[in-house]
Amino acid sequence: MKKWKPTENEIAATNSWGTWSKEASIFPWQYSDIETCYILEGKATVKDENGNELTFEKGDMVQFEEGMNCTWEITQDIRKKYMFG
Repeated sequence: MKKWKPTENEIAATNSWGTWSKEASIFPWQYSDIETCYILEGKATVKDENGNELTFEKGDMVQFEEGMNCTWEITQDIRKKYMFG
């Protein structure tokens, strides 16, 4: 897992990505492919099976590794753009 503040070009590239949103909640998740996300709204913390945590919010770019098992804790309703691969 990693996060960074994206460049204007990286943000523009998300225009063709899918959009996903979810209310505040806690749920398990597994990534079958690399996923890159641009956070449009909200805040969440993802904790992997090794206990590593990553908190991110509006304006962050986040990437999750293929095969990662984790738990999402959405603390503020979230909306993101995402791309696999």
